[in-house]
Amino acid sequence: METTSVDVLVVGGGATGAAAAYDLARRGVRVLLVDQNDLTTGTSGRYHGLLHSGGRYVITDFDTAVECITENLILRRIAPFAIEDTGGLFVATSQDPDDFPARWVAACARAGIATEALTPEQARALEPALTRDITAVYRVPDASCDSFDLNHGFITAARTYGGDAWIYQRVTGFLTDGDAVVGAELEDTRTGERRRVHAACVLNATGPWAGVVAGLVGLDVKIRLDRGSMVAMNIRWVNTIVNRLRPPSDGDILVPVGTVCVLGTTSIRTEDPADTHVDVSEVSTLLREADVVVPGIRQGRALRAWAGVRPLYEPPAELAQLESGHNVSRRFAVIDHTERDGLRGLVTVVGGKLTTCRLMAEQAVDVVCRQLGISARCTTADEPLPVPETSPRHYHQLTHRVHRLEHGEMPGALICECEVVTRPQLEARIAAYGDQPVALDDLRRDLRLGMGPCQAGFCGYRAAGILHAAKGLSPGDATRALGAFVGERFRGVRPLLYGHQLRQLYLDELIYRRTLGLDTLLTLDQPQPEGVSDAGSEA
Repeated sequence: METTSVDVLVVGGGATGAAAAYDLARRGVRVLLVDQNDLTTGTSGRYHGLLHSGGRYVITDFDTAVECITENLILRRIAPFAIEDTGGLFVATSQDPDDFPARWVAACARAGIATEALTPEQARALEPALTRDITAVYRVPDASCDSFDLNHGFITAARTYGGDAWIYQRVTGFLTDGDAVVGAELEDTRTGERRRVHAACVLNATGPWAGVVAGLVGLDVKIRLDRGSMVAMNIRWVNTIVNRLRPPSDGDILVPVGTVCVLGTTSIRTEDPADTHVDVSEVSTLLREADVVVPGIRQGRALRAWAGVRPLYEPPAELAQLESGHNVSRRFAVIDHTERDGLRGLVTVVGGKLTTCRLMAEQAVDVVCRQLGISARCTTADEPLPVPETSPRHYHQLTHRVHRLEHGEMPGALICECEVVTRPQLEARIAAYGDQPVALDDLRRDLRLGMGPCQAGFCGYRAAGILHAAKGLSPGDATRALGAFVGERFRGVRPLLYGHQLRQLYLDELIYRRTLGLDTLLTLDQPQPEGVSDAGSEA
């Protein structure tokens, strides 16, 4: 069995784990990050895209609000390539509590969150789609953030300082020596290959899986799992983030992200860290609530629905008393298992927000360094991250990509028209994986492949052909790669099968099932990926 030795093993490739790997590498620590999937496939890649000003939590969760505004300003400075400064509006209507705006403004002042009162006319001049039923409106420093770009930035920087990251490596068990964790056993989730990593300390940054990972060594980390669903509309109905000026509830944010507008979010208790299904009732709720502040949006074209699982941490006694996930604190916790459980070499970080990922990483790494006797301080807020290869010049903003294409700066045949992805871009990203396997869904996270209105209806089979040629895949492997990608795309449109999206699904079904015969090809080879065989019947 192959064996690798490092100082610290970080488990979890979400925003906190990636930021921790960067922090450790900057402090001169030999660090390796591993994730059971690709980077940013968990909660960090399944959120609404909002870089919080803290305004959403300033009444119900004041400490988190202060953390959000502090880290908002830091991330703007160190990761501008991942952030669009949309600004934010908090809008109250006649349906919202009359006394809430005054209490909210006072709390924002105490937290250091800048607010600017606007008249309803000023707000509608800024965002014409807003309702005329506005009783109060304030501007705040919200922004939208691309978590895929942010994570790539952290990992690129970590590698610059000597760290590394391995994807598709699941921790199957920990290595122990007496009362200490001294490493972990890994399994490649694609090939089944097993390997060991020896480490002086392991940082568990696995979000919803934190309790499962801690359980591998017999520890009990109690977190509340809360599933939140979101819906992407196919155009930017607003160019400013719009929040309902009321206590946090279902469906009270609209976030312009890239080419779409994301409606969020719901809060449903779950026991499964992999629970990412979306109920039709949740879609109805999100559309209904968004329609209050942007009339007519519920008649628009909903492009895709998805869900993420929030790992909400509170002392167990408090968790039992809270029924709504909206009421559970977004504060984070760093657990030193040496102090709590008498087990050296393991630290867990859980809870928090994507906006506070750098701070979470800093405090977790402080504990790791204390265990290792390392005195180097955190410097991750001191200088900008290097721009990752996946995000040159804000390629995720469609206008920039079209400009580069039209002016010859991004030559090559168009593969994904919706998100303006060219063949050279795809080939460059495939080559960047080297000898490692790469899935079409990995390329989606890197380049936004298949994330536009057709949901891979036209680009999926083209990209599969390029991947087949570039990696020398067998016809069967190429077919499975396409089937998995299309199946995942279909899964996200199932709760939205009406109107324009239903017509689009019928077209995609005609392309993949009837023209290309994907069902038949997959049946000849292996069981079909979820969503491919039953898409037409559900429609």
